[in-house]
Amino acid sequence: MPQRPERGFFTEADGIYTPTKYAASPWSDTMLNGPCVSGLIARELENAHAPDGFVPARFTLDLFAPVRNETITFSTTRVRDGNRIRVADASLIQSGKVSARATVVYLRRSEQPPGTVWTRDEHPSPPPEVVDSPPATDTYSWYSSDGRWSRGRSEHQNSDRKRLWSRQLPVIVGEEQSPFVNTAMVGEGTSFVTNWGDEGVGFINADVTLALSRLPEGLEIGVEADNHIGTDGVAVGTAVLFDRLGPFGTGVVTALANAHRQVDFG
Repeated sequence: MPQRPERGFFTEADGIYTPTKYAASPWSDTMLNGPCVSGLIARELENAHAPDGFVPARFTLDLFAPVRNETITFSTTRVRDGNRIRVADASLIQSGKVSARATVVYLRRSEQPPGTVWTRDEHPSPPPEVVDSPPATDTYSWYSSDGRWSRGRSEHQNSDRKRLWSRQLPVIVGEEQSPFVNTAMVGEGTSFVTNWGDEGVGFINADVTLALSRLPEGLEIGVEADNHIGTDGVAVGTAVLFDRLGPFGTGVVTALANAHRQVDFG
């Protein structure tokens, strides 16, 4: 069998990132999709500012302008560099203008304090059909509503609670994905699982915040909708991030109605 060509969302040369065909948005092929933008800016922050012994405990991406299907450069700044906390910002630049920005907060690992704290009893589980060690070139997404998992999105276009289990393409062609970058890409799916209803996805997220207690194990990550609250075309969505060991973080998005470009998976 011929080997599948290496795939990914971007190529890089001298700090300039060029989107591949896989980076196009489902809303418009002139824009880039949210997961690849989230992963790329997380990679830039991690490469420039990640300290040893710390967890990227909060990652916030602001998507206040369309990120176009064009080349990208970055500017990053270390805002705070303390013994237990480090904060860094990044700006995604196209044609000399900032199209998106992000902040990462790194917290130093230590020991848990004594005592028992309440946590919810029910935890999401991945689809049992997915193998633990698929080929390195394989990518996929599984979807769930009302406890059923399948690969077909059209089977889950309903008003039930949604879950996503995904293994994404590398953000850079030929580069191994880090757990943080992978989390930023799949975690952007918080908007997808919290805003998908029985007539498709009619909201476009203006941001995403991922709050992490640890990094995931493995390349497969799940996102389970926790709540959707919407009024007058403005929505808030919350989700639980999980891997095969259990929950490891939370996703939060705010979103605007985009009914004239509703994505219908039916």
